Amino acid sequence: MQIDRNLSQYIVFSEDSLINALKKISDNKHRIIFSVTEAGVLDGVLTDGDFRRWLIEQETTDLNQPVSVASNKHFKFAFISDEPTQIHSYFSQGIEFIPIVDENNHLVAIAKQEPAGIKIGDFTIDDNSPTFIISEIGINHNGSLDLAKRLIDHAIASGANCAKFQMRDMASLYRNAGDANDAKEDLGAQYTLDLLSRFQLTSEEMLQAFDYCQERGILPLCTPWDLNTVKLLEGYGMPAYKIASADLTNHDLLKALVDTGKPLICSTGMSTESEIKESVGLLQKMGAMYILLHCNSTYPAPFKDINLNYLDKLAQIGNCPVGYSGHERGYHVAIAAVAKGAKVIEKHFTLDKTMEGNDHKVSLLPEEFKAMVEGIRQVEQALGTAGERRPSQGELMNRENLAKSLVINCDLTVGQEITGKMIEVKSPGRGLQPNRKSELIGKKAKRNFRTGDFFFLSDLEEEQVKARPYKFNRPWGVPVRYHDFKAILAKSNPNLLEFHLSYKDLEEDIHKYFDRSYDLDLVVHSPELFAGDHILDLCAEDESYRQHSINELQRVVNLTKQIASFFKKATRPLIVTNIGGFTIDKILPNSEKSQLYQRLVSSLSQLHLSGVEIIPQTMPPFPWHFGGQRYHNIFVEPQEIVEFCHQYKYRVCLDVSHSQLACNYGGWSFRKFIEQVGDYVAHLHIADAEGTDGEGLQIGDGEMDFYSLFQTLNSVAPNASFIPEIWQGHKNDGEGFWISLERLEYFSQ
Repeated sequence: MQIDRNLSQYIVFSEDSLINALKKISDNKHRIIFSVTEAGVLDGVLTDGDFRRWLIEQETTDLNQPVSVASNKHFKFAFISDEPTQIHSYFSQGIEFIPIVDENNHLVAIAKQEPAGIKIGDFTIDDNSPTFIISEIGINHNGSLDLAKRLIDHAIASGANCAKFQMRDMASLYRNAGDANDAKEDLGAQYTLDLLSRFQLTSEEMLQAFDYCQERGILPLCTPWDLNTVKLLEGYGMPAYKIASADLTNHDLLKALVDTGKPLICSTGMSTESEIKESVGLLQKMGAMYILLHCNSTYPAPFKDINLNYLDKLAQIGNCPVGYSGHERGYHVAIAAVAKGAKVIEKHFTLDKTMEGNDHKVSLLPEEFKAMVEGIRQVEQALGTAGERRPSQGELMNRENLAKSLVINCDLTVGQEITGKMIEVKSPGRGLQPNRKSELIGKKAKRNFRTGDFFFLSDLEEEQVKARPYKFNRPWGVPVRYHDFKAILAKSNPNLLEFHLSYKDLEEDIHKYFDRSYDLDLVVHSPELFAGDHILDLCAEDESYRQHSINELQRVVNLTKQIASFFKKATRPLIVTNIGGFTIDKILPNSEKSQLYQRLVSSLSQLHLSGVEIIPQTMPPFPWHFGGQRYHNIFVEPQEIVEFCHQYKYRVCLDVSHSQLACNYGGWSFRKFIEQVGDYVAHLHIADAEGTDGEGLQIGDGEMDFYSLFQTLNSVAPNASFIPEIWQGHKNDGEGFWISLERLEYFSQ
């Protein structure tokens, strides 16, 4: 049970309209609100179920009526003076929230049976959240507000989520009122008192440091060491509190902090297991929202004493999120803690390890802290889930190239039986995997086979998709290669063909494939990979590499003009290209992207483009290049795309799969993305998408809303042509394309 005193997300006034109440129910994700009078007296409860029941009873619906007409007046509640065990007994299968009132029936808190996560500022900490990373500045400012601000700046640059300080009222905290010259104190206490007396910020300076955090966009937190400091921090409005290991057994301080209603992050260093359990019992009895941090409070902590495996036990004891507060040298243990389940990491932070003070020696420098954050974020991605094993997109690409397939060693006509002797295992892995061989034996052929043809999944299915004429309210086409375009063209009625070129195609004599003209438009997709493992990059910093890319793309331009002579409607054929701008290790900061765009403009200016139009393709954040993943930096964000196109008069190929992945990664609205770039869209690649790197999926296999997509496209880019850019859609005579067109035709009407 948790007791939440942050009521703003739960309450509406009794005279508020039903429509406003429903919006709050939707916003708070709890499916419940509580109505109060203007004096704060609890008046009623409204769940989404209560609203539906009320709605059914109405002959006419007026959502402008006050909440009080629909709210439930018969509800369970508890008094703030009730024992936690008594409050807990009110929960049932149908009751997940208990309103808590004072003696005057004012709503003062909400008891929640199952916490959905602990919210600190804008961060929610739960099983699925990113690690909350605390830069523990503590007293490493050494009493200088200027140094404190510099530490805050570096914490932000290093990727910390929070800058945390420590605060003490020396007069009330120490029995000798904080007298650093008290000769009766032990040596260790004398040393500590001496440091604290010289390195404390004043209360006013500390509040200025918190304000500076707010101005710079990082969450400030603080460890209060005494009750007077708790009062001061509450007056400031601190969103949560860190409890030092030294105070885990200080139950008076714990109770005072629980009474604030704020989440607590509790370090467990120096405590025995029985003491940890005792404090957890107190926190649970009071309904606190808390996180336990595993910690070894020695400076530096020997690696042999850290015992990261205790994180599992700590999670069982606390029944709460757990984290790690580290005092060991380096940062590798903190990264390992994340792999063990830590959802909070706290490490000390300094600008100079040689400065006076014990904490400096076990602190991380900015570059070390940044490396730790990067390592944590990489581990988070690598952890994934314990769900069903599914090959990644890159693995599937490599499986196509490296694995084996089932192929037929003879000709076969429709209706004939497939026998085991007809089936052989050959590379590459474009067809049905070898483990499916037994399923083929005894099947009747549903299509004609020629010797060497691959078997496909559809050969096992009862029905096969057949190409037919399709109808769309915009020009459409299919991706083709030299060797298959005639066969694919004979199956349907496209308005255009999009030739996907390989670098080998640049060497071909096209007259071997083109012997007449076609009443169609033409789009050409430039190769990404050229001879010698050269991946096209018009933004490369290396001048010789960039010039090589320019020369190769010019060859594509020249070839496109030759192909266009066979297409009557190709007055100015489009050339789709991935223009480069990728990096190997990480996405570049925004400050470095302008250089990529500048080099791109320079590269494009060197091309002879008369008669054709280059349209850069919108890119995903993590593109796959022949089975390997890179980080992409430009033509990912909508505003950058718009600014480039507007300034330099270019249009783009909007790959909706790529841009959906970009929106998933950036947290942007996909509809707004399309609305922003719509004026500059010349052509579309349409496929489904999932997550942040699942691109080119079959329509319906991902998470895209295609009905909404076409509604938006019809509004902002009604004339843009499209192809279904389904990965490996060309296999089995374009089977994947026909499936996608079948589904897209339905959504586009």
